[in-house]
Amino acid sequence: MQKSLIAVSSITYAMKAKKLLNNMGLYCEIQKTPKNLGSGCGYSIRVRDDVNYIIKILDSVHIAHKGYQKAQ
Repeated sequence: MQKSLIAVSSITYAMKAKKLLNNMGLYCEIQKTPKNLGSGCGYSIRVRDDVNYIIKILDSVHIAHKGYQKAQ
């Protein structure tokens, strides 16, 4: 399955997203945000599942995000 990176607005949001998604049985890891994806805190979550589905989950629990891209 294709992996994607979702830039989040803080390391705190990255940690909350990882805990939430992992508890739901979804793959999620934290990594530094590539320069071409975002600015600010510099952290993203790497996910395997449908990025639109993941973003809906993040939105439902008010975890701010700044954009996404397909991972290398």
